[in-house]
Order: sequence, then C-alpha cells, then structure tokens
Amino acid sequence: MSCEHLVCAQCAHPVIEGRCPLCRANRERMHNHGFAGLSPALVVVLLLVLLFATLVLRHLVGA
Repeated sequence: MSCEHLVCAQCAHPVIEGRCPLCRANRERMHNHGFAGLSPALVVVLLLVLLFATLVLRHLVGA
C-alpha cells in the first residue's frame, strides 16, 4: 500500500505531500520498512541463509 492516493482526513490534501503533522506521521509510518530499512521478506531470507550456514558449519566440524 502506498500513500500516493490517500487523502488526509485532517487537512484534505494528499498524504504524500505531508502538509500537516498527521500526514507526515502517516507517510513516515507507511514508508518505514522492517529491521534496519530491510523488507520483512529479506530479513526472513537472511535468517534462513544464516540457519543453513550454521547447519553446514556444524556438519563440517562434526559436532
């Protein structure tokens, strides 16, 4: 979902313009993505890669 087509209930202007504090807060909330600016899907993929690497390393060490 993007804020390009949303209209603010407080100032009746497009949210993307950020004319009032409510617009700016909602625009920031909608554009805030996941951990450290990464999308949630990318975070999941990175965690899976880390798990796989840990399992491979554990197998190679023989523990």
